[in-house]
Amino acid sequence: MNDSSSTTRPAIPNALTIAGSDPSGGAGIQADLKTFSALGAYGSSVITALTAQNTRGVSGVHPVPAEFIATQLETLLDDVRIDAVKIGMVASREVAEVIREALTRRRPRWVVLDPVMVAKSGDILVDDAGIRAVREVLVPLADLITPNLPEAAVLLGAPEPNDRESMVALAPALRALGAGATLLKGGHLAGEECPDLLITADAALWVEGARVDTANLHGTGCTLSSAITARLALGDDLPEAVTRAKRWLGAALEASRRLDVGQGRGPVHHFHAWW
Repeated sequence: MNDSSSTTRPAIPNALTIAGSDPSGGAGIQADLKTFSALGAYGSSVITALTAQNTRGVSGVHPVPAEFIATQLETLLDDVRIDAVKIGMVASREVAEVIREALTRRRPRWVVLDPVMVAKSGDILVDDAGIRAVREVLVPLADLITPNLPEAAVLLGAPEPNDRESMVALAPALRALGAGATLLKGGHLAGEECPDLLITADAALWVEGARVDTANLHGTGCTLSSAITARLALGDDLPEAVTRAKRWLGAALEASRRLDVGQGRGPVHHFHAWW
């Protein structure tokens, strides 16, 4: 018997993550693929680096050669329609240019860049050349960038915002970097709220959220950016995608206490709606 529903249901969208691997499963490629799956998008991946890490920290990074990243991208994009792509940590200009070239030739509808530059500890993860590569090569390619406050400060060479007013004051400089829009994440602010500021060409919109009392914060930035990517692939407009992704992440943080993963900063519960 034929399944006639296959002719009436819209195709499940395809999302791509270009990022590093996290063996603990809470961040990077693994978190992105879990998020895509949890939200209903088919996930594919191009790996930029292998890491040795757990919930307590990173003990080693093995970058994938730029030419093999190019081969991964070319092989995938030759075959699979990509509706939205999320780009994670990129530490070299050569890799940034490989990504830009591939995505310029085979442009998906949405490109989301999570400019991973600063660890939770406050340590800078990429050198000055890597920061310039992200700012000059990848930011202008992106429809949305999602820096937290320390990352925005690094991108701009400016003081880190410490309240809503200083977040708003940073908006013109962030717009000038060339991305279509910016989600400036306010999780580093003090207080019971975690306000994010969505800055577009036309307006600035506060996306509100309560702070969740949990130590399970490993991979939250990766997870939020990939959730936005999935929602965009599914057809949401940008403000709707950001709002729904943030709400979903809040529930994943609330449910994280049900997991028992590692002895440090645990992951969020990506499949809280399913398990």
